[in-house]
Amino acid sequence: MLQQIKSLIAFIHSKPKKLSFTIPFAYFLIILLTVVFSYLVLNQIAAGSAQKKINEASLQTISSIQTNVDLMIENVNNYSKMIFSDHNLQNLLRQGDVYANLQTQSKVSAYLYNLMQAVPIIDSVYIFDNSGHRFSVGTQELPTFKEANVEDAPWYEQAVLNKGKYILKLNGSGAFSEGSTHENFVSFIRLIRDIDNTSQLGVLVMNIKVGSFEQAYSNLLNQNSFQIAILDENNQIIVDHSTEAQGDTAFQHLLTTHQDALEQQFQKSSSGFFALNSGSQKYTVSYLAVGDYPWKFISIDQNNSMDSKNKSLVLLALLLLVINGIVFFVSSFIISRSIIKPIHKLLRSMNKAPSGNLRKVNVELNSYEFEKLFIGYNDMIEQIDQMLKRTIEEQNTIRRAELNTLQAQIKPHFLYNTLDSITSLALSGLNAQVCDLLEALGNYYRMSVSKGREVITVGEEIEIVRNYLIIQMTRYQDVFEVQFDVDEDCCQSPIPKLVLQPLVENSLYHGIRPKGTKGTIWVSVRKTEDDVLRISIADDGVGMSEKEISQILYTERKGQIKSFGLWGTMERWRIFYGDDAGVSIESQPGKGTTVTLMIPNGVDALWEN
Repeated sequence: MLQQIKSLIAFIHSKPKKLSFTIPFAYFLIILLTVVFSYLVLNQIAAGSAQKKINEASLQTISSIQTNVDLMIENVNNYSKMIFSDHNLQNLLRQGDVYANLQTQSKVSAYLYNLMQAVPIIDSVYIFDNSGHRFSVGTQELPTFKEANVEDAPWYEQAVLNKGKYILKLNGSGAFSEGSTHENFVSFIRLIRDIDNTSQLGVLVMNIKVGSFEQAYSNLLNQNSFQIAILDENNQIIVDHSTEAQGDTAFQHLLTTHQDALEQQFQKSSSGFFALNSGSQKYTVSYLAVGDYPWKFISIDQNNSMDSKNKSLVLLALLLLVINGIVFFVSSFIISRSIIKPIHKLLRSMNKAPSGNLRKVNVELNSYEFEKLFIGYNDMIEQIDQMLKRTIEEQNTIRRAELNTLQAQIKPHFLYNTLDSITSLALSGLNAQVCDLLEALGNYYRMSVSKGREVITVGEEIEIVRNYLIIQMTRYQDVFEVQFDVDEDCCQSPIPKLVLQPLVENSLYHGIRPKGTKGTIWVSVRKTEDDVLRISIADDGVGMSEKEISQILYTERKGQIKSFGLWGTMERWRIFYGDDAGVSIESQPGKGTTVTLMIPNGVDALWEN
């Protein structure tokens, strides 16, 4: 059990749990502890209340038993007065010898016999005179008086000191031998006094069977009664009555083995109740020790009988607690879901934020705190989004400025070379070629300027490439040739200005010319099955190895410019299309190079803005 508790504590203190688990689990623990605690408290209260009622009931029962026994003994006392008041007995005892007049003795015996017939609780009667003689009358075989003289009886002195008041002794304190029935009896003993001068005439002993005491209170007992016992002044059992399955023997053993504990309680107070442990069994003992004679009336009840009486009440209370706990748990689960749902929505939005998906959270809120939290989050998202847009725009502006600067540096160099070629042609008298070259140069610069537009159509970009290649074919005759494969449906698609011309220039200067033999440049513009615009510039020049391609891509990204064609095109492509558009380079040494540009479908709307 301890190990299970440690495991539960370790589980609770492990990694953070979701609120959807933590809140219901916390409620469950609270309900469980509440139910267990309430059950223990209710059980304790019910047990205490039941114990109090049982103690009161047991005291009331033994009090009623004592009252009935007192009435019976008082009746016996009245019968004893009738006996010693009989004139025949008075006359017989005045003579000092109960056998002095047999006729009178016979009358006394007949009187006593008739009295016992009328009063069955009296089993036998003994008359002792002052001379040591005695005679007795009984309904059955009489117990034998063992002493030679009544003055030798253990109770004689006490009877004399009581001066006529009766005393009660279990089995005559051993002065009588057992009769044929071996049944215990109580001896009612008192002096017989002369009714004229109160002088002592003898001793009267009336034996009462213990069964008569049981009959005196039998009407107070039922099947569920307590274990009842009557003890004498020496804590000897006079009467015991048990309803338990083990019977009177076990009850007598319990009383005998705990005689000292009982005596300590009797000395503390004349009535009350206390707990008694016998092995694994617990008992509650109620007792009463008041009256004209030193007897104790006790009742003993097992605690488990008390528990069974309150079991139904405690179970009913526990059932109500469980029902209330279930209702509370379900309610808490519903309430926790209303709290967790907007939190989960906020978490989903926050998890998307690192990937650049900055979305505001829209949810119906019924809590002031959540409303403030979501408003603050949305404001933060909006500010971050605006800041990112500003940063991107600033970066794009910087890159455009850098590219424009590079272009401005390249254009004069290209113009100077072209003008040198025109001069050479003019000096050579090739006027027709001079006119063609000037026309191509004019068209190239007019379309390159394109009225200050950054974006032109694919068709316009192809024309710029054509004019550029016309100029270069004049300068480098028999060095290369060019083939165009352009789909007319693609000519109206928008494209950043001057992205193809640098790639064609790169093919010429870094692919064809180093080869030393005549080469070919292919320009292709087509749409794929996915409606993606695919532009490729290929040549059959010297080509490149995989290592050289990797070095070029790495170098270009670091901004270490070796070839404006590749670096400028790739940078401008990223500025305009981001990561949605692709740039790939395929090349093999000695077989040429192919540069492919991909424009995704649906980007036309970008240029409308």
